[in-house]
Amino acid sequence: MSGVWVFKNGVVRLVENPGAGSLQGASRGKVLVHLPTNQVVTSYQVLEQMLTSIGWERYHDDPKLLQFHKRSTVHLISLPKDFNKLKSMHMYDIVVKNRNVFEVRDS
Repeated sequence: MSGVWVFKNGVVRLVENPGAGSLQGASRGKVLVHLPTNQVVTSYQVLEQMLTSIGWERYHDDPKLLQFHKRSTVHLISLPKDFNKLKSMHMYDIVVKNRNVFEVRDS
């Protein structure tokens, strides 16, 4: 992970590729890859199938979020309802909680 940590409104977040040109920034993004199949996650439907196959269960507590919980752990994955709002920080959260199953790559 490279970038600059920014503190704003009491929240610290990582800004990737600060100062990158608008064309470069628009064309370069991150993708979440399922390592066993080398498949890029293209929708929440695909992601949910992958997560449930390794023991994650869907939580329905918060209508604003898509959440998954694994009974054998205290981990909770919280994602924005809209797949288009999925950011690299959400992808890295999935990777950290599922080592050797997912990876974040440059698109």
